[in-house]
Amino acid sequence: MELDEFTQANAPESGGERFQLENSKLLDITVDGTVMVKAGTMVAYTGEMTFTGKSSAEGGITGFVKDAVSSEGTPVMEAEGSGHLYVAEQEKKIQVLELDADDAISVNGNDILAFESRVDYEINTVGGLSEAVAGGLTNVYLSGPGTVALTTHGDPLVATPPITTDPDATVAWSTNLSPSIGTNKTIEIGQQSGESIQMEFTGSKGFVVVQPYEEGGQPAQQ
Repeated sequence: MELDEFTQANAPESGGERFQLENSKLLDITVDGTVMVKAGTMVAYTGEMTFTGKSSAEGGITGFVKDAVSSEGTPVMEAEGSGHLYVAEQEKKIQVLELDADDAISVNGNDILAFESRVDYEINTVGGLSEAVAGGLTNVYLSGPGTVALTTHGDPLVATPPITTDPDATVAWSTNLSPSIGTNKTIEIGQQSGESIQMEFTGSKGFVVVQPYEEGGQPAQQ
C-alpha cells in the first residue's frame, strides 16, 4: 500500500454522530463540554482537553470505587474541553447504545467505556459475588437519555431471561432484572470446573448481554 493510500484509508471520518466508531475497536467522541470515560482508555485527542478523576464516594458515580473484597473498582474520569477524544481498550469491540428517557442498563465495571455527562449513573457492587470471581464485582447503573459505549471481547450475545450466566462473561443487563448469585454444586462433582458461581436471571422481560470470553480466563482471540 502506498503511503498516501495508507493515510487516506485510516484517516478519521468527518461529520457523523457525537459518539462515532472509527472502526470496531476505536471510538471518536466529539467533545464540546464534558464527557465521562473509563480511566486509561484515552489513546489520542485533538483540541484542548483536561481530564479529572472522579473520587467522591457519595452519590452519583464514583471515580475509584472500592469494593470490600478486592479493593479494586471502576476508575472513571471526566474529560472536559473542545475537540475529538479517541478512546479504546485492549482491542475490545465497542458497542454504542442510545438510551431513551425511560431506558436503563447495568454494565459490568470492566466493560464500561464512555457515556454522555447527561446520563444519570451510579456505581454499586453486585451483592453475593465472592472473591473467587475475577470480574463482575462492580457495576455501573446508567439511565437515559443519552449515549453509552461499552466494550465486549468479540461479538456479544443478547439473551432474554430466564438464563443463568457466568459472572466473568456477563457484560450488562436491563435494570428491571435483579440477578441472584448462587453456587451450582452439582457442577463440582468429580473435579473443580471453575463454573460453580453463577448469576441467575429470572422473569420473561428484559435482556442480558454476555460475551464469548471470561474476564478471568485466557486472552481472547479477536
